[in-house]
Amino acid sequence: MALLDRDGVNIYYETHGQGPAILLTHGYAATSQMWRGQVEALAKDHTLILWDMRGHGQSDSPDDDAAYSESSTTADMAALLDLHGFDSAVIGGLSLGGYMSLAFHADYPARVKALLVIDTGPGYKRAEPRAAWNRRANARAEAIEKHGLAALAGGSPERSRSVHKDPQGLVRAARNMLTQYNARVIESLPSIAVPTIVVVGEQDEPFLAATDYMATKIPGARKVMVPNAGHAVNIDQPAVFNAAIVDFLNDNGL
Repeated sequence: MALLDRDGVNIYYETHGQGPAILLTHGYAATSQMWRGQVEALAKDHTLILWDMRGHGQSDSPDDDAAYSESSTTADMAALLDLHGFDSAVIGGLSLGGYMSLAFHADYPARVKALLVIDTGPGYKRAEPRAAWNRRANARAEAIEKHGLAALAGGSPERSRSVHKDPQGLVRAARNMLTQYNARVIESLPSIAVPTIVVVGEQDEPFLAATDYMATKIPGARKVMVPNAGHAVNIDQPAVFNAAIVDFLNDNGL
């Protein structure tokens, strides 16, 4: 099992293939295993780096709430690229992983060749909807505190099929990584100057408007809506999803 030591926090990762790098980040309460259906297609011509965010999967779940944050997550992503010797990569993710990919671009724009933004949103400009989002994030934390990993049952497949070492890691991640405190990511969208694809399942109603917004605000962004797919679009329709990503990479010489 490959682990990256980040100041005493072990981060699980795995690497597939050779070539230019793609770094994919899973959603909240999911793990790197949600990308099983993408490995063959994306590792054919690339180095595909998958990982478990802190508090998730096989990565450590530190006891200190301060160890979980947006900035610690993007720093983990940068450290993974450093470990593999890549100055830059195609950066992508689903849901929270997509938001963190946008945050990574805001923190390390020179390290991003392109963005894959999948079934996610860019945050909020106004305090009121941001507070509503944070209430939902804290409700998720409370459900896991009360019911443990059983709280994930019946959800979107990337979460319901996931395996985690410590449910308390998910509690802390919900309260300190899933929550949002400013508008910097959404305000950064017009400044994105790298090729970007935004993908959404046609049945993922909570993220349809956000996808339209990002496709409008990110210059030159390509939008793909996948039929008969929900939030876990890459699991629901892997062949269609993989083809859309490979076409995007090929069309942009990536």
